[in-house]
Amino acid sequence: MTEQPAPENPEGDEPIKQRKNGLYPGVSDELAENMRSGWADTELRDLQPVEQAPHTARRRAALSARFPGERLVIPAGRLKTRSNDTEYSFRVSTEYAHLTGDRTQDGILVLEPVDGGHDTTLYLLPRSDRENGEFWLDGQGELWVGRRYSLAESEQLLGVACRDVRKAVEELTALDGPVRIVRGHDAELEEALAEELDADRDEELRVFLSELRLVKDEFEIGQLQAAVDSTVRGFEDVVKVLDKAEATSERYIEGTFFLRARVEGNDIGYGSICAAGPHATTLHWVRNDGPVRAGELLLLDAGVETHTLYTADVTRTLPVNGRFSELQRRIYDAVYEAQEAGIAAVRPGAKYRDFHDAAQRVLATRLVEWGLVEGPVERVLELGLQRRWTLHGTGHMLGLDVHDCAVARREAYVEGTLEPGMCLTVEPGLYFQTDDLTVPEEYRGIGVRIEDDILVTEDGNRNLSAALPRAADEVESWMARLKG
Repeated sequence: MTEQPAPENPEGDEPIKQRKNGLYPGVSDELAENMRSGWADTELRDLQPVEQAPHTARRRAALSARFPGERLVIPAGRLKTRSNDTEYSFRVSTEYAHLTGDRTQDGILVLEPVDGGHDTTLYLLPRSDRENGEFWLDGQGELWVGRRYSLAESEQLLGVACRDVRKAVEELTALDGPVRIVRGHDAELEEALAEELDADRDEELRVFLSELRLVKDEFEIGQLQAAVDSTVRGFEDVVKVLDKAEATSERYIEGTFFLRARVEGNDIGYGSICAAGPHATTLHWVRNDGPVRAGELLLLDAGVETHTLYTADVTRTLPVNGRFSELQRRIYDAVYEAQEAGIAAVRPGAKYRDFHDAAQRVLATRLVEWGLVEGPVERVLELGLQRRWTLHGTGHMLGLDVHDCAVARREAYVEGTLEPGMCLTVEPGLYFQTDDLTVPEEYRGIGVRIEDDILVTEDGNRNLSAALPRAADEVESWMARLKG
């Protein structure tokens, strides 16, 4: 990284942050004047609205109808420091992205109550100022981090009136009336509005926005399918380089999948789980620093996030050498059978939890048959005894977040009813820990999970990730084909 110069603060402007040990002591008047002029007009005109613009307008209308007469504030979020003067890559807040289609830092969506609804304003960072030197002297100036859209350009793209976000606090604190904000994304704004805010009312806003994402529209379904399609290609990439992973570590798998995510999407949707051997028994193994050995299993749980921030979430458990052992196949087949039962239970009108119950019944039955837990199966399920080896729920909602709609009310989510347009994962697993003395030694250190992204349709469901083989024989044939 290069060092930014230490500027003189232009009169009448906010100070531009200086680096303490920068190599330039200041900016001469002659250089400052030179940098102000000689730049072409780069304003973009006749831009077309982003594809999701009509959908975001409809979502904002639903939000307006739910909270008449109240000011609603939804921040995008700000950069977070990683260390010293470097920041984490920015990822806009889910609520803001869903309502605007914008993905830039510092933005604030405001719905101001008026007769008959709300006026909508987006507060955004405008283009860098070339008069005060911000564009080349400030660490977030455009010559450092890249061109931003102007406010006029953003209005064309997003279909919303835009104002300078640096005036937002002053303008919002000057207004009267009830206010709600989505908390956790902009501490400065929350502090400025603190006297007007109420935690319970703000939580009602967050819950509503979470439930607004339960049923996906056609744009969202298309984005989820695109995320899954890229993820499928990422899994294929991994299989082709398993020999290199054996020569190095799980990190090779992580890096291989990440390359696909960055080439075709925005990022990975969550930390990739590249768990080989006994690491597969750790549900969220993201250290990815262990060995990859022939004869063991690789549990790969990963998803590409699209440029519009929708993520896939897919898991396959693969034999590193391309062939399941007899015991590995027995455990794998049990998980596959459970997943088949779970997917079959996903349909409109079904209870959300039906797919979980169906999958758990299959796994409990196999555990009893193998003599690992005392039956009958009904007793095992009633007491939850299978959970020693199944551990987690069988799925979750999917969308802009890998665990989407997470703060929705229980009656709308886990105790609710499935509707067309909902998208969820079905991901049963069996995990036998290395130190579990209640199972035969040969089981210990084996972990299997199979996960697919399932869309509820008008007449049943569609497996968005069906292009990835699931049955054991199909997995072996697929791996052999990819390895040539």
